Amino acid sequence: MSHFVDFQNVWLAYNEELLAQQRFAVEDISLQLGEGEFIAIVGPSGCGKSTFMKLTTGLKMPSRGSIRIAGEPVTGPLKISGMAFQAPSLLPWRTTLDNVLLPLEIVEPYRSQFKARRKEFEERACRLLASVGLAGYERQFPWQLSGGMQQRASICRALIHEPKMLLLDEPFGALDAFTREELWCILRDLHAEQRFNVILVTHDLRESVFLADKVFVMSKSPGRFVVERNIELPRPRDLEVTYTPEFAEIVHELRGHIGAIRQTTATSPAPVASSPT
Repeated sequence: MSHFVDFQNVWLAYNEELLAQQRFAVEDISLQLGEGEFIAIVGPSGCGKSTFMKLTTGLKMPSRGSIRIAGEPVTGPLKISGMAFQAPSLLPWRTTLDNVLLPLEIVEPYRSQFKARRKEFEERACRLLASVGLAGYERQFPWQLSGGMQQRASICRALIHEPKMLLLDEPFGALDAFTREELWCILRDLHAEQRFNVILVTHDLRESVFLADKVFVMSKSPGRFVVERNIELPRPRDLEVTYTPEFAEIVHELRGHIGAIRQTTATSPAPVASSPT
């Protein structure tokens, strides 16, 4: 069986000196994901969640092991992925529309086609903005948008080149609770419609359980996956599910795993545990 994401015994030390000292940021990560899967990664601060994202996008190469995405070995930055972070990082001198179009101006094959297809690309961007509730804000600048609106635009920018994989690093962490839940639903709907793979790094356990098909818990540094939890809550999920006993039980279980990690110092690699569902 082929996997869309395939990590085989991946270890990473950030430089040769650390490698010589056997000091790894992440160790012995094996992970296989099918096409269209949505996973979330949780764990204590500094455990290697963001390092895992860099490995997945090809921004870092493993010291040991191998990574394949969409059947191809990862040898450098991927063009088939989009990324969004906690800070939207929109360019203040560009309108919302022009910020969203930016990847098409710099990534091939779109870059060489941009002038000839600009109208088509603008229409695509406007449809995407409308799908996240930003119709009518195309000509506004980032400083004219709320934090939640900026983050919506950032997600649109990550999706404009129609990537097969979306990587999200704490994308809603700086937002208030109501805006955060609103964006959960927007992301839920975009994923249901387009079926791209999603890897979400978050500290919010409710967020991970609401959105993901699976939640992975990482250990303290050096990071490794110590728990894999299938989330078998039926889809489509609405916010009411977050108030059910079943939802609360899963969140409580994950919190227990992370609490145990915080209280113990890892001394040897532990096998991944599949929690009961």
